[in-house]
Amino acid sequence: MKKMVITMLIIAVACVGLFAQAEVETANVVLNKDKPLVFFNRQPSDPVSGSIDMESMNWNSKTYYVGFDAAGGGAVQGKLIVDYLANCTAALDRNGDGTIGYVLCIGDVGHNDSKARTEGIRKALGTWNGSTDPGVSKVGAVNVGGKTYKVVELEGKAMTGTDGSTWNANAATEAMGGWATKLGNQIDLVVSNNDGMAMGCLQASNYPAGVPIFGYDANADAIEAIGAGKLSGTVSQNVDAQATATLQVLRNLLDGLTGADVYKKGISEADAYGNKITPPMEYRAETKALLAQNSGVNADNWKEYTAGTRDAGIKQSTAPKKKVLLTIYNASDNFLSSSYLPALYYYAPLLNIDLIVVQGDGQNESSCIDKFTNLNSFDGYAINMVKTNSGRDYTDKLKY
Repeated sequence: MKKMVITMLIIAVACVGLFAQAEVETANVVLNKDKPLVFFNRQPSDPVSGSIDMESMNWNSKTYYVGFDAAGGGAVQGKLIVDYLANCTAALDRNGDGTIGYVLCIGDVGHNDSKARTEGIRKALGTWNGSTDPGVSKVGAVNVGGKTYKVVELEGKAMTGTDGSTWNANAATEAMGGWATKLGNQIDLVVSNNDGMAMGCLQASNYPAGVPIFGYDANADAIEAIGAGKLSGTVSQNVDAQATATLQVLRNLLDGLTGADVYKKGISEADAYGNKITPPMEYRAETKALLAQNSGVNADNWKEYTAGTRDAGIKQSTAPKKKVLLTIYNASDNFLSSSYLPALYYYAPLLNIDLIVVQGDGQNESSCIDKFTNLNSFDGYAINMVKTNSGRDYTDKLKY
């Protein structure tokens, strides 16, 4: 009887210990809804008005956006173009009608970055008429080699592929071929919302020789094209700074940092491991956005932007390893696949982040959402949406 009592006491104590351990383990579990979440490249917003979706941005206290200064970038691209024209010695007015005619490749009419670039281009050339929609412009004016010319947007078109994907280079090739046939020597200038579409235009068999063309993104092939005299200019949005900042903000949140330390440590000031992003970045508290600054690239400075250069300010961290799930809206997107993703893969191991990447088709949100799974096994999330108004589709999956 005495042995039985002692045995029962031992079992009782063991059970209490197991329950206590279970309670501790449960207390240490972080629910998905409380984990770090960084939107990047596409900030949640209304595709028509462009207003930021603050419901998604305020999903939890650990939600942020990392991108670049879209409005500033549009202005940089516009200035790059007008500076080129002002210093141009070639006869740009191909048909001698006193008008500089241009065609415009629009990436995605519902994308804030595309809107900002279209606006920047039109304002610089004087063709801005209060809207970024295709076909909504007015007659502008520009200085070319000391002489003032009228400027006309001959045609602007959203480059949507046959599969519905936006920013489509193949669509730009087809459009450019059609423009060259239809408009002939009225085309004096070609402008694109990104490098992928600009390079697509150059692939058109009847691209008018000698006509200047401008892109945006500073992709490796575009930089080479500038060096070869095929592309007239592009804009660098400091992709390494963006990719590193996306990971650094997650790293800071995973390390328990709060307040200004989240968007400063490792970014504008050194973090605990001695890391600091070299290019300048700006934080905008009203939209919880950390933005890289832009710079123009042309024949004078293209060598400074050649591929293979990484930020020496980021070295190997001794932080504990964490696992992050990251989505990319389109596996075929030229900028994300050739520039952003390689940068992410380079910097993630340095910050001790185990990065799992899933990619969509650029058309259907489900192509990303359906892969946004096994969420309990990740410590944080980085999201690049197919559509800018899809933030809630992702946060809904993180409710539990």
